Amino acid sequence: MSDNASTATRPSLRNPRNWPMFAVMFAAFGIARLPWLLQRALGRGVGTVAYRLAGSRRRAAEVNLRLCFPEKDEAWRQRLLRDSFDALGVGIFEFARAWWGSIDSIRPHVQVEGLEHLQRMQAEGRGVLLVSGHFMTLEMCGRLLCDHVDLSGMYRKHRNPVYEWAVKFGRLRYAKAMYANEDIRATVRHLKKGGFLWYAPDQDMRGKDTVFVPFFGHTAATITATHQLARMTGCAVVPYFHRREGGKYFLKIGAPLENFPSENVEADTARVNQAIEAMVREAPDQYLWIHRRFKRQPGGRSDYYR
Repeated sequence: MSDNASTATRPSLRNPRNWPMFAVMFAAFGIARLPWLLQRALGRGVGTVAYRLAGSRRRAAEVNLRLCFPEKDEAWRQRLLRDSFDALGVGIFEFARAWWGSIDSIRPHVQVEGLEHLQRMQAEGRGVLLVSGHFMTLEMCGRLLCDHVDLSGMYRKHRNPVYEWAVKFGRLRYAKAMYANEDIRATVRHLKKGGFLWYAPDQDMRGKDTVFVPFFGHTAATITATHQLARMTGCAVVPYFHRREGGKYFLKIGAPLENFPSENVEADTARVNQAIEAMVREAPDQYLWIHRRFKRQPGGRSDYYR
């Protein structure tokens, strides 16, 4: 295991440039310890404020919902838009609680389905890539899944060193390791040794290893890393879905994708998008709609978000 993946180095407190973010993080550490019912209530309030103030992101979400659910009427999409911002607000508090708080009061309200798939892969000594989407429950449910399996994660590093330290420190309280998305060699070693890795490939990362494949019936630039990691390591690719209903959490682990990877990178990447789309349709209010998922098209930038 890479030392960088299993440790979090705190930036210097003596550097005045770090002080503002340290103040924010210490406040977040305190918020993470508030009662869970209060956090959910505050989260819905934060969601309402974000809906009103985050104009460009709200418009991006409106475009995404119009593209992805053309069969629904405008009133339905507007209700979903408001619900998604409520989930966004609650998700902010879920993230903080998962990283730095206690989840003892949440554990009795968790239902996990499909653990036998992971147990079988573990018995075979085979690595597993758990593929999910950017749902607002991802961090809380990631921590809850760590109660059952040794799970590592793959993430994009943050520019601010204090935020990078705080988040990684929080995640390493329950995750086995956190691999930056550029640390491919360490990620490959982890999977080859039979490790489990959580990964969400459903955002346009503007990298060179992308293909244009369907997502909700529209072309979307999608990274091919799921295909590449499976090809290089022989790991199983397992769909992993999670959602919240009130104060309860449901984690669903699917069977490994059959005949994956194939020789066709586009077909494999389209299969991954299809699996994530099925997850989104089960809990559309908890998906991160504010991301401009369709901003790149084969001919250049799209006109969708103008």
